[in-house]
Amino acid sequence: MATLLPRSLGLAETILFKNGTKILAATTANNLPNKQQVRHLNVHEYISYTLLRDHGIPVPKFNVAKTKEEAFKFATELNTKDIVLKAQVLAGGRGKGAFKNGLKGGVRMVDNPEVAGEIASKMLQQYLVTKQTGAAGRICNMVMITERKFPRREFYVAIMMERSFNGPVIIASSQGGVNIEDVAAENPDAITYEPIDIMTGITDEQIRRVVKKIGLDDHAEEALEMIKRMYDLFLKKDALLIEINPYAEDAVSGKFFCLDAKFRFDDNAEFRQEELFALRDISQEDPKEIEAAKYNLNYIALDGNIGCMVNGAGLAMATMDIIKLYGGDPANFLDVGGGATAQAVSEAFKIILSDPKVTAILVNIFGGIMRCDVIAEGIVTAAKNLNIQIPVIVRLQGTKVNEARKLIADSGLRIVPRDNLDEAAKLVVQLSEIVALAKKAGVEVKFDIPRYMIEK
Repeated sequence: MATLLPRSLGLAETILFKNGTKILAATTANNLPNKQQVRHLNVHEYISYTLLRDHGIPVPKFNVAKTKEEAFKFATELNTKDIVLKAQVLAGGRGKGAFKNGLKGGVRMVDNPEVAGEIASKMLQQYLVTKQTGAAGRICNMVMITERKFPRREFYVAIMMERSFNGPVIIASSQGGVNIEDVAAENPDAITYEPIDIMTGITDEQIRRVVKKIGLDDHAEEALEMIKRMYDLFLKKDALLIEINPYAEDAVSGKFFCLDAKFRFDDNAEFRQEELFALRDISQEDPKEIEAAKYNLNYIALDGNIGCMVNGAGLAMATMDIIKLYGGDPANFLDVGGGATAQAVSEAFKIILSDPKVTAILVNIFGGIMRCDVIAEGIVTAAKNLNIQIPVIVRLQGTKVNEARKLIADSGLRIVPRDNLDEAAKLVVQLSEIVALAKKAGVEVKFDIPRYMIEK
């Protein structure tokens, strides 16, 4: 499934994405084929804490509350005046976010259980809006209650799978607790990279190099053991990313703790990690994307009003580009792939039409493996069953295209075929503008497509 991940790229992933070519040139041959990005399991912070704790990696005391009463109870059990409440929402920037009910901040410090309960009650079942969620925000169903630490020093440590390194890599920095992308941009020398040979595994020598470079010599053995445990957890859980930011020294106790963590896991390992994948929180995902996945459709919601249905990521990008060229805005990226059935195409229409912003649909299919007549059958079925009232422009080329055109022409429906992509894009933009203007004026528009336009 194509992605834009439910949370944006991890910090480690962003560093490599932005700086990978420059970084890797000196370390490894970057000769692997490119691959379309896919969605991977992302979990809440409390699950990351649990995995770290159960693997012997130190984290602050914590619990997760689903009610005001639970928040009060767990805050009381911490037996401290230094309490942190963290909204469990799969998005970055929670601390600077705001809830739609007016509460500021998805990460709050409080000094007693009563206040913890009150603030948690204002977080629960509310939508948190951050720089990564968009205006819609994401629902907060749980709040993590944890003890506050006062870092004296903060470090960044991550292990991630990176094909440019042909396997895992340790990424570390002495500048933890801050936006690591900024560190990468402003002071790339402050970040160290240590590729791991997947066959040999991680070595003490490698870890000691990393520990020395980031200035943890005075706690070298403790840091070495922590990173070894991280790598062991990385392998056992089929992780793609374990990111700890910050790994911090507590000013009060002098002990080191992982104060924030982010995990991502390989979807291909779901059959081995059933217990872990059962923790997936679909309340944090777009329902349309979840529905699309059931039919092996790749769907990503966008901000425009022209629905797009294509086959192939490259054609999808070209289709969206040409819509923009003629002044329109795509409402989605929807790739039906090379093996879609008529039912899947029909379901694709349902998903597109479930977006109330959509005022017209452009279907752009090049039939190679995918037969055009199968696509046409799905389009006709969807148009009949869903009583589609908005314009549908269809551009089909390739295998069984003549049969497809006949199916559309004989359907008697409001479907306008076009052979030329330029003409199709220009027409869908024009018709979408008409529908959008009518909606704005509160006028209902019904399109009667002349026969000559269908047979054109």
